[in-house]
Amino acid sequence: MRTRCAWMFVLFLLVAATIAHAQYDPKKVCRIENGNPVFLLDQRWTKAQRREIAKMFNLDSAVVSRAFALKPVINDSGRVWKTRKIDANRFELSVEPGKPAGSEDSKDKIFLLDDQLITPAETGDRASVPYGVNKLTRNTIVQLSGERLRFFLPGQKNAKRIYLSGSFNAWSTLQTPMQSCDSGWTVTLKLKPGKYTYKYIVDGKWTSDSFNKLRENDANHGYNNVFFCYNYKFVLNGYPDAHKVLVAGSFNQWNKEELRMVRFRGSWVLNLFLREGTHAYKFIVDGEWTTDPANKVTRPDGRGNLNSFLGIGDTLFFMLKGYPNARKVIVSGNFNEWNQEELSMSKTRGGWQLPYVLAPGGYDYKFIVDGEWIIDPSNPYQVSEGNEINSYLCVKPDYWFRLEQHSDADKAIVTGSFNNWNTQNYRMDLRQGTWWFPVYLKPGKYTYKFIVDNKWILDPSNTLWEDNEYGTGNSVLWIEP
Repeated sequence: MRTRCAWMFVLFLLVAATIAHAQYDPKKVCRIENGNPVFLLDQRWTKAQRREIAKMFNLDSAVVSRAFALKPVINDSGRVWKTRKIDANRFELSVEPGKPAGSEDSKDKIFLLDDQLITPAETGDRASVPYGVNKLTRNTIVQLSGERLRFFLPGQKNAKRIYLSGSFNAWSTLQTPMQSCDSGWTVTLKLKPGKYTYKYIVDGKWTSDSFNKLRENDANHGYNNVFFCYNYKFVLNGYPDAHKVLVAGSFNQWNKEELRMVRFRGSWVLNLFLREGTHAYKFIVDGEWTTDPANKVTRPDGRGNLNSFLGIGDTLFFMLKGYPNARKVIVSGNFNEWNQEELSMSKTRGGWQLPYVLAPGGYDYKFIVDGEWIIDPSNPYQVSEGNEINSYLCVKPDYWFRLEQHSDADKAIVTGSFNNWNTQNYRMDLRQGTWWFPVYLKPGKYTYKFIVDNKWILDPSNTLWEDNEYGTGNSVLWIEP
């Protein structure tokens, strides 16, 4: 929930703000005139920068969206925000004189606005959590079919209007109205699998779901409810006389007490959200561990046991050319905790291969050929851990670092806030006179530099930069959601 704080807090934010950007200085964004804020905004800002400003100054996202459309914005107390064009790109957003926006009786209210310009999030948080199971004491959220979910808020018979707000609609305050029914209020959404946070807005007041035990801190001395849109069902047929059946796997650190299955039409089942990637698992029937009899894919765990495996997402192929006389080839990486027995590759006409599913992201790996560790000879991308060099694989990269003009260099590395400024990662690949390196980064702001033959340089093709403690500056990269 985005609790709206008093405008006096803006003064502290003005002092604390340190985001730097070409034509983007938050310290010059806001000033106070006659006790009211006046914002200087720029049409050239990206969506990420606009969100940064909205968050920094506790502005409702709808206010920002309407402001950039150069339209008046009205909050639920009737005050009007006006826009005034300064030049071709810049304009001012100011509140009409009157009751201060930070007055005591308004600081806990929300802005209720026509926010159709806000684009809702199409996907949940599928990267930060490996799995999730809802914990509802009443069916206030029901997954109907596929990706359709029905939200139900019981009671509230005297309410005039109720909205559902959460991470799925950018915490919009008017985008998802609920409809009254005999026993409460309801709305149906179509969402991608993943983790979401939410609250209800009952006649302008943020309200949590008391029937949902899953919650997390909202950074405003309160909490948001959490729910998961499911994408997988574990099913174990038979065992009619079992008293207790659970599933455990690599996704929940093999916790043998957490994920209890329920009896349903002759089978034991459990619905849950599972992150993209490959997961090892087993069933536990009255204390006895067993692989999935309906799943033929099993692999050794390195300790003399077998685990069942499932993959969610697109399949890729690890491939090693040559080595026709090798007896055993293994692929091992940080995606399977460098297990030296688990992923045996199959021999092909031209070498060795293994189909595998990995979630979007960057991974380190090596091959083990008859006990000898080697990097992938066909992969130019490498990362270093001390004196150890590993091959690097990026699945579904969302950004490619590119460095031109230095084709005569022996080595180029890109480093930044995304890898803790490691001076050995990541080694770029030179192709047709340009250095390249793929990454998968979460939405947000990153700072970086290139190291060309041990010389640190800014990105010559990027005009966005900010000062650093050395006075040499860092390039700035924004990743859009």
